[in-house]
Amino acid sequence: MIPTPEKRIADFENLGFGMFVHWGLYSQLGQGEWIFHHDPDHNMDEYKKLAETFTAEDFDADALVLTAKNAGCKYITLTTRHHEGFSLYDTKGLCDFDAPHSAAKRDLIKEFVDACNRHGIVPFFYHTTLDWYQKDFNEDFDSYLEYLRKSVEVLCTNYGKIGGLWFDGNWSKEDADWKEDALYATIRKHQPDAIIINNTGLVQRGEIGNPELDSVTFEQGRPTPMDREGMSKYVAAEMCYTLNDHWGIGENDFNYKSPCELIESLCACRRVGANLLLNIGPTAQGGVDPFQREIMRIMGKWMGLYGEAIYKGKPHPATCGNAKNFLLKGDGCLYVFVHDLGHGGSVHVAVNGECENDFVFRGVDEKIEKVYWMDNDEELNFENEDGNLSVYATNFPYGKSTCVRVAKAIIK
Repeated sequence: MIPTPEKRIADFENLGFGMFVHWGLYSQLGQGEWIFHHDPDHNMDEYKKLAETFTAEDFDADALVLTAKNAGCKYITLTTRHHEGFSLYDTKGLCDFDAPHSAAKRDLIKEFVDACNRHGIVPFFYHTTLDWYQKDFNEDFDSYLEYLRKSVEVLCTNYGKIGGLWFDGNWSKEDADWKEDALYATIRKHQPDAIIINNTGLVQRGEIGNPELDSVTFEQGRPTPMDREGMSKYVAAEMCYTLNDHWGIGENDFNYKSPCELIESLCACRRVGANLLLNIGPTAQGGVDPFQREIMRIMGKWMGLYGEAIYKGKPHPATCGNAKNFLLKGDGCLYVFVHDLGHGGSVHVAVNGECENDFVFRGVDEKIEKVYWMDNDEELNFENEDGNLSVYATNFPYGKSTCVRVAKAIIK
């Protein structure tokens, strides 16, 4: 038996598409978020001086949030503190290695949350559990964990309602007792509806940990279907993905993914019911890189055509001979996701039947009344007999190619 998702988890799944933001002192160096660790001469006394030049003069919270909103994202997960140990929020006396004590002299998380609330975006907080700045991380781990818990309590009590917390770093001490129960109890006390996520890293994608966790993670890899049969709790899934090879900005990282690859990744996530959390890395002082903004704008144009299917579609058990094509089930409809269409003519897409071009879906019991492309409302010819549905899918008209095209099939 598959458990029914709690409301907060169902709401999280319906968000569908979010924007990850990695920004910190490391952004001033323009070499990715792990540059301190990878520098053979790394020295924290020298590194922490970056706070003296961290002005955040280019950080416009509204512009950041609108980048996500214009992309079709429903939530943003921002790095409130990354592994370097520097906090973008006011730690309320826990530590002076934070934004109010830097050249910025501002609580940047407050600005972020206020902007999210203004524009109808759900704010999520990334927070490291690994800390290169705090000596207690290696010397007195229990004291460090109390510092971590109190830091999270500050986030839970000073910014109003938040969507959730996204932790990262437990993989750095796999055999340690991280006292997760105490940490998660603090969240539940102050933010009972918050989603709790703890990244399992590159090696253990999709693994389930503490029972308080609400979602598994798939870092830099396509999510696999969740087998929730017999689970004591329904757990969601989320894939986090970079635009190029780094999370924090890499000024000389030109290995950007194409919009088509990103669109296909978003569709692959929703096919199995997972969210996509797509990352950008702001510039040294917090501006949004123009190229990254443009990629997100293109994602938004695609979402403007087919976003309904992304937000409302749920996994459908049908299988297809062409493994890239799939169905999602919506409210009174099916969404038909078709890859690799050309221009001109038509393609015969068969549902629960056989056809010569191998666009075949099996395991569909719905009776269909009408099928049409979501991007232009063009009705498509179809046959619906003996449990089979064959759709004659017209190709893209000249001047259009959306990488993945989605049709809506209305159920009788």
